[in-house]
Amino acid sequence: MASQMTEISVDCHDPERLSAFWCAVLGWVVIHQEPGLIEIAASPPDDAALLEAVRSGPVVPTMFFAQVPEDKVAKNRIHFDVSPVDVPQEDEVDRILALGATRADIGQSGEESWTVLADPEGNEFCVLRSLAPGHFSL
Repeated sequence: MASQMTEISVDCHDPERLSAFWCAVLGWVVIHQEPGLIEIAASPPDDAALLEAVRSGPVVPTMFFAQVPEDKVAKNRIHFDVSPVDVPQEDEVDRILALGATRADIGQSGEESWTVLADPEGNEFCVLRSLAPGHFSL
């Protein structure tokens, strides 16, 4: 079997603020915290069940927010995409902006179906089309 993606690490100045932002965006919870490092996940882990799940197939990775002294200086080389699941895209963009995101211009044309935002530390991410009933169907 190949390796499994189990964690995503984000360098930041303020792990408390950034983890709180992403918990609010994703509906996740803090599962571990120590000075300068916070881990969030979709749900609190049951270690034995998580180990079995990782060994048997893909799992939703956790996110680590690690405090670093350096500033973000360029456009992200990798970014997150989020998809609203129960509201229209525009409503989700408004909700995330109210949580502390800002609109980001990374050279998009204005014709994109997604909206580019930046989290409170300037990390770009996209809000994709809504997957809510009535907005997306197979």
